[in-house]
Amino acid sequence: MSFLDPTLDQAPRGLRKILFFNWPLVLLVIAVSGFGFLMLYSVAGGSLDPWARPQIIRFSAGMVIMFVVAFVPLAFWRQVSPMVYIGGLVLLLIVNLFGATGMGAQRWLNLGFIQLQPSEVMKIAIVMALALYYDWLPSEKVSRPLYVAIPLLLIAVPAMMVVVQPDLGTAILLVLSGGVVMFLAGVSYWYFGGAIAIGVGAVTSVFMSRGTGWQSLKDYQYRRIDTFLDPSLDPLGAGYHITQSKIALGSGGISGRGFMQGTQSRLNFLPEKQTDFIFTTLAEEFGYIGSTILLILYALIMVFAISAAMKNKNRFGALLIGGVASTFFFYFALNMAMVMGLAPVVGVPLPLVSYGGSAMLVLLGGFGLIQSAHVHGRGARS
Repeated sequence: MSFLDPTLDQAPRGLRKILFFNWPLVLLVIAVSGFGFLMLYSVAGGSLDPWARPQIIRFSAGMVIMFVVAFVPLAFWRQVSPMVYIGGLVLLLIVNLFGATGMGAQRWLNLGFIQLQPSEVMKIAIVMALALYYDWLPSEKVSRPLYVAIPLLLIAVPAMMVVVQPDLGTAILLVLSGGVVMFLAGVSYWYFGGAIAIGVGAVTSVFMSRGTGWQSLKDYQYRRIDTFLDPSLDPLGAGYHITQSKIALGSGGISGRGFMQGTQSRLNFLPEKQTDFIFTTLAEEFGYIGSTILLILYALIMVFAISAAMKNKNRFGALLIGGVASTFFFYFALNMAMVMGLAPVVGVPLPLVSYGGSAMLVLLGGFGLIQSAHVHGRGARS
């Protein structure tokens, strides 16, 4: 969507690109990030340091990245997609061998000015690779077994490399985002039905094997499942995070306790309050109303992105927009499900709100790709 008629071609080329930007999407991204700055200021006790100021600086750098990426023709991003994917795999290999360890996981490369998380780069790289693959592949071959196996391999390799870090949350996001691109490309529903059936069967067998000679998981892993289903079984151990999160969510009520008045975060009952559990801080301080406003902003971002994908005449561009938008959706959907106790705690940040460098920069780069596809993808090829 553009505020101006894209047939107005009398303006200079650079100006035309700016005019053709999906400006509502840009403003929505800024609005959501503003929520993040407020919450990071709040959880620091009314200080820009140590979280809000670095986040604002990273966001500013990310916006520059977004505009630079958007100005680059879509044909260039199509051309470099294999190199981006291979580069992502190389980074994953390096981090698995030499990466910095934090919170029990080896996920980061220390570059001095930033702690780079290669798995974040891979979320966009895998979408670019699959969009290119299906742009190249004739439509009549999309559902043939051999041509379905290739994208499955493209998804499985990085997902397994991320699982061993271990980072189950990001691995799940890679699989889900890749699956969405395959779905949008027209892969037969039967494959997705089969995948769901296999998943349900696998989960059922895990539960049925408990206490038998062919038990699938260790006893402590089953105890973790029990705690997820009922956090009160271990309120001071494995169930502590989600128990405190639910208390914060409930205590906010309709209108919240007020800005910087959340007791769970201010008294440090809430763990990872600046990253994975920042939504509970927002819900405690601004209540149901504030949480709903954030959800509406997220929903509007999805609406504008999906609209841009549907109107895009370039197959690579349409799949690219759909893939990046789905990654964004799974980001916030999984995070919110996690902090509400509807999904296991797997360490997925709230996009554009949680504190973090790699996630912010890569996601804004992804929005730059959406803008590039929107600006340059009005024709069959760009």
